[in-house]
Amino acid sequence: MALIDIRDVTKVYRMGDMEVRALDGVSLSVEPGELLAIMGASGSGKSTLMNVLGCLDRPTSGTYLLDGQDVSRLSRDALAVTRNRTIGFVFQSFNLLSRTSALENVELPLLYAGVPRRERVRLAEAALARVGLGERMDHHPNQLSGGQQQRVAVARALVSNPRILMADEPTGNLDSKTSVEIMALFQELNRAGITVTLVTHEADVAAYAARVVHVRDGRIVSDERQTPRDARTAMAGATPPTAPGPEVRP
Repeated sequence: MALIDIRDVTKVYRMGDMEVRALDGVSLSVEPGELLAIMGASGSGKSTLMNVLGCLDRPTSGTYLLDGQDVSRLSRDALAVTRNRTIGFVFQSFNLLSRTSALENVELPLLYAGVPRRERVRLAEAALARVGLGERMDHHPNQLSGGQQQRVAVARALVSNPRILMADEPTGNLDSKTSVEIMALFQELNRAGITVTLVTHEADVAAYAARVVHVRDGRIVSDERQTPRDARTAMAGATPPTAPGPEVRP
């Protein structure tokens, strides 16, 4: 069974007398353990699609089965509960609290969930160690590089043990070298069994995904599988083998 399964989803925004169809009959299935990149130009609908997939917004019409549960008609509160149990989010701007340590930033989702402090600290420390920041737990964001700040954001997304990691332009504020390091982290998490879905406008970033979906005018115009570039190889400065042409799915 697909982990994510949307069928004929539309998202319509009304601006006065105008109607904007940000999504126009989109259908998409994502299997457990995939690493998927969603690409498109500004205004293509890719971010709206991510918001729907991430249960941050509800579709105007169509169905959305998340791990077999129809979430397309859930109330906002029920949607929030499902989202918090299943999905971790990473954003372009990191969204870290500047006056709190890396550890305290990672603890935040557990604090909101009412997890006792001792358990919060234990889980947050484990998440930071998992992303390679075990020695930076007491540092504040202004004491960390951009890549380290994004790793804190990834740890915060992981601390609730989600099945899905969703990232919206996660390398948008990073230089090319640090972007590869973050993609290496995503690939590592994906190999550990986490389903990763990311939005990007950069072909170089999408090259690290095993599947690339292109969105234009609120519709999926292509859905291709490819041999992903190995970020660890790129970090080592080696030239990765040339990937075969993508296989276009029907």
